[in-house]
Amino acid sequence: MIRFFPLFLLCFSTVLFSQNSDRPDWEGGRPDGCTSITVGRAASDGGWVSTSHTCDSHRTRSWFDIQPAQNYKEGDMLQLVMRTNDDSLAMPAYKHIPTGNIPQVRKTYGYINTAYPCMNDQQLAVGESTFGGRESLLSKEGKIDCQMLNRLMIERCATAREAIELARVLLAEYGWNDAGECLTIADTKEVWHFEVVGPGAGNVGAIWAAQRVPDDHISVNANASRIRQVDMDNPDYFLCSDNLTQVAQDSGWWSPGNGPFEFCYAYDPEGRQSMAARRREWRVFDLLAPSLKLHPNAENYPFSVKPDSLVRLADLVAVFRDYFENTDFNFVKNITVTDDSGRTVLSPLANPFMPYDMNKVFKINGGWGWRGERTIARWYTMYATITQSRDHLPNEVGGLVWMAMDNVANSIYVPLYCSVVDVAPPYKTPGRVYGFNRDSAWWAFNRLGTVAAQRWGDMRHDLAAIWYPWQDELFARQKTVEEQALKLLQQDAQKARAYLTDYGIEWGNKVVQKAWELGDGLWTKYDEKF
Repeated sequence: MIRFFPLFLLCFSTVLFSQNSDRPDWEGGRPDGCTSITVGRAASDGGWVSTSHTCDSHRTRSWFDIQPAQNYKEGDMLQLVMRTNDDSLAMPAYKHIPTGNIPQVRKTYGYINTAYPCMNDQQLAVGESTFGGRESLLSKEGKIDCQMLNRLMIERCATAREAIELARVLLAEYGWNDAGECLTIADTKEVWHFEVVGPGAGNVGAIWAAQRVPDDHISVNANASRIRQVDMDNPDYFLCSDNLTQVAQDSGWWSPGNGPFEFCYAYDPEGRQSMAARRREWRVFDLLAPSLKLHPNAENYPFSVKPDSLVRLADLVAVFRDYFENTDFNFVKNITVTDDSGRTVLSPLANPFMPYDMNKVFKINGGWGWRGERTIARWYTMYATITQSRDHLPNEVGGLVWMAMDNVANSIYVPLYCSVVDVAPPYKTPGRVYGFNRDSAWWAFNRLGTVAAQRWGDMRHDLAAIWYPWQDELFARQKTVEEQALKLLQQDAQKARAYLTDYGIEWGNKVVQKAWELGDGLWTKYDEKF
């Protein structure tokens, strides 16, 4: 028998749960959500460009559907909305309140309608990571928040540069009303990081800078601004708002006599102090470019790096499953117990992320909070995406979103091509905020992760035995599926879209059913060991 830690310690998760939201009414605390990794087309193993997103916010919508392309009449208007906290339902949520109207465009693109729309039918893809920035930059006078800007980009643009130009125009006229955000924007040729903050209380507009990831590089945003010096004479790699330096200079945050202007130090100075951000930045680079031997405690890392080898989809999945295992920063390294022979062993209850964060209890790696630590894999992830945009394929086949529900470490990515017209019913079920629902994909994976957390040290192997081979099978089948889709596309585009839609629905239903079965199986197998 092993003497376990008292289970009442696990209730600390209820306290921690309230501290992790990606709050639209952010009030100066550091956000603790969302990691986005980007890959240039010459850095990937198939010439694809990628962005990604772990939506680490327990308030965010967990269901999604497909929004078709739409045509509008001249004079039609679009109502803008912004998120605000809603605690009236069974679980924390957002509600959306109107902020104003803007002219609608004559035609919008179809898209995969996740909470932060992730890809449209032109292969434009967007990821997201909140960094907060200075509280004094927040302005309630603007009409556009992060989710709204994300949606407008996806609905109206076909390339990353178009999306950035749209942001330039709309934010100047209608204003930003959110905390500091990074949108990672990918098309078939390039990927950009777009970082934006408010213009200051009482003002309309925004301050922003965008930096392109070199084609043979990868980059990451992990809840801290990462753009430093902006070369305004190099528009191939840098774009920015006209007021980039003025607010910093007027506010005394930067002076031309004090050296070059650096976006992150002017508008997000605390971001470089956040170990929750810096450690993830280091870990992404160290996993994909270990030869650089970057220091895990550095204040700054390169904006982007060349990976040691071409990045595969499997490499990105491994990064998003990561919790610093086999490093000095492994969250479970101090969670030990004594067995009957007097040996100190790792507790089977040791769990680095879901749902019982122990780092506050055991003061692991700096404790809880933005100055402390967090893993890349996270227990309050709503959904996670990895995108592929490919210029050597037609849009119907070239644009692909790999979608996982809940904590990536306990989940599996399934394929959704950007031309699909529907998704499996469990993914469209808005059940999370209304309470436990057997019809919901998110609840299937959340329940599985919650069960696995009870003896994660053991149960993770049961999950890996199923999900890892299935994930490998999905990646291996990609070539065959796409060859068939291309044949159909030459005959009838509608048949090709139907084929890819059916493929996504088949695997969506399959993994959700297996998640329920696995949860039941773990409960049975480990019943006497809880």
